[in-house]
Amino acid sequence: MNVLVCVKQIPDPNAPGKLDPQTKRLVREGVDLVLDPGDEHGVEAGLQLVEKDGGEVTIISMGPPKALEAIRRALAMGAHRGILITDPGLENSDAISTARAIAAATKGQNYELIICGTESTDGSSGAVPAQLAELLGLPLLSFAKKLEVGDGKAVIDRQTDDGYDVVEAPLPALITVTGGINEARYPALRGIMQAKNKEVKQVGLKDIGLEGQAGKAALTQEVIGAAPAEARKAGEVIDDKGEGAKRVAEFLKELKVI
Repeated sequence: MNVLVCVKQIPDPNAPGKLDPQTKRLVREGVDLVLDPGDEHGVEAGLQLVEKDGGEVTIISMGPPKALEAIRRALAMGAHRGILITDPGLENSDAISTARAIAAATKGQNYELIICGTESTDGSSGAVPAQLAELLGLPLLSFAKKLEVGDGKAVIDRQTDDGYDVVEAPLPALITVTGGINEARYPALRGIMQAKNKEVKQVGLKDIGLEGQAGKAALTQEVIGAAPAEARKAGEVIDDKGEGAKRVAEFLKELKVI
C-alpha cells in the first residue's frame, strides 16, 4: 500500500505565539518550529498500515525551505521519502492554494490512501483536507479515531459529540485523523540518522504547473482582524470543612451532569 501523509511545520505550540500586526498572521521568524503534533498521528497511522500490509509512506509538506526539518522528523519516525513544495510565491498562501499545490504535486502518483490531520494547530481552519479530496476526486473520511483498511476499502470510527459513527469508503480515499487514533512513536537515534539520507524531492510552482495560479497570485481569503481570546471565568475554590463532597454534588447538579 502506498500512503501519502500531509504534514505542516508550525511554531512550537508550547511557546507563546505572537501575531504580526500587519498581516494578522503568526510570526514564524525567530521562533522554534516543529512538526505539527496533530500530523504526527497521521504519520503514525500510515506507518502502522504499511508495517502490517507492506508498502511505503511518503510525506508531503508545503512551506519555506526550513519546512524540510518537519519532513525529516517524519522520515525519522520511519517514513520512506518526502516531497517539499517550496516557492517564494507561496508565502502566506490560503487554504485553497495549499490544497491546489498538494493536488498538483501528487497528480498521477496513485496513492491508495492520503492521511491528513483534522486541522493544523496554528491555523485550525480544517479546510485543506476537504478541498484536497475534492480536487483529487476522492471520498473523504474525517475525524477518524480508528482506521482499518482491507478488501479495497477504508473503514473508520468517526468521532462525534455523541460517540462515534462507523463510516467506510472505497480506496483510494482521503482520511483525517484525530489525536485519539494512536500514540505517535518517538524517533530513535537510528531513525534520525537514516532520515538524513532519505530522498526529499523539492518542487516549486513552475514544476507543478501552478505558476501564477496559487499563493500570492491567487489569494481568495484574507485575515482582516484578530483579537485576544476572552479570559476564562475563574473556577470556584472549595474550602473543604466536611462539606466538600456535598458542594461538588450540588455543582454537578447545577450543570445537569447528575
